[in-house]
Order: sequence, then C-alpha cells, then structure tokens
Amino acid sequence: MHSTPVPSQAGFDEAPFVAQARKGDDRAFAELVKRYEAKIFRLAQHITQNREDAEDVLQETFLRAYEHLDQFQGNSKFYTWIVRIAVNQALMKLRRRRTDKSVSLDESIDTGEDTVTREIAAWDEDPEQRFSREELGEILDSAIQTLAPAYRSVFLLRDVDDLSTEETAEALGLSVPAVKSRLLRARLQLREKLTRYFKRKGDDAFAYM
Repeated sequence: MHSTPVPSQAGFDEAPFVAQARKGDDRAFAELVKRYEAKIFRLAQHITQNREDAEDVLQETFLRAYEHLDQFQGNSKFYTWIVRIAVNQALMKLRRRRTDKSVSLDESIDTGEDTVTREIAAWDEDPEQRFSREELGEILDSAIQTLAPAYRSVFLLRDVDDLSTEETAEALGLSVPAVKSRLLRARLQLREKLTRYFKRKGDDAFAYM
C-alpha cells in the first residue's frame, strides 16, 4: 500500500507526488490534477477560445498524462510535461475547427527584435486610477485572447504562470530565441491593444498632459 505525501502549505514539491503516481498511487496523481487543473484549463481556454473545447482539452491532457506516466523521465517538471500535452491537444482542437491557419508552434519566426515595431503610444494616465483590478483583469484577458495562439501560449506560460524561458521552450517544443521573440511580440501587441482601448474609453482623460 502506498502512502500519499501531503503537500506543504509553504509550497508544492511535485516530485514525491509524481514518484508515487508512477508507482500506481491514484491519490497522488489526483493531487497533481488538483494542483494544476486550473492552470491547464486557463491555458486551454485561451488557446481554443471555447469553454467546451477547453474542458475536453483538460480531460484529455490528464488522461494522456495518466496513461503515459511511465514515459515521463523526470528530466523536467511534471507541469512542463503536461503543458506540452495540453498545448498539443488544444492545437488539435483548433486544426479540427479550421478557424485559425496560424496555430502551428513549429512555424519559423524571425527572432531579430529589430523587426518588431516599437512605436507604441505611452499611456498618459495610469489605468488603475480609472478601473478596478477586476475590470483590468477582464480587459487584459480579452486582449490576450486576441493574440495568435502561438503568442498566447508563450505569454501565458512566461508572464502568467511564471515559467522560465527555458521551461517555456521545453513545454512548447521551441528554441529559447523563438520563445523570447514570441514573448516580445506578444507583449508589444498587448501594449498596443491596451493603449488603443484606454484611449478609446477615456479620450477626455488623455486630453490633458
């Protein structure tokens, strides 16, 4: 009989749970699911932009992870591994729907940062002065959903989930330079979209300097 480790309140060490899950401890695997399902669902929903598809991706991700636990070598974080599964499942959903022709994460991307436009207007007023944190969260969420799937994935993993550049590259099957390039483009696109949004919503607020 396997004893399931209890997660520390100060942090979460996934290693013992993964080790126990690989030995057949379903409770340990359930703890991993509990720990990461919200993040995986959010990532899937941002990529597919469809709640039902995201729920399917979530289920398929953990089902595949459970079925192929023996293939997880432990060279990277378990979360990094399941992120890659989730991204692949989400992109398969998009390809089936044929709603986006640019969903491949293997597309070639110029990593030269000088090719990205930097002429982005600065906000003349701190948006937090006019919007609540909840409203800002909704505005940012809507802006993120307008990014191409390849950029969305990188932005979410790096800037929302706080994965390192190397972990993001591993999770998405990209090179480190490609991750850096896509993250830069995502940030600049979001900055531009949010700048236009706040200017449109508060022309009077931007009228004085």
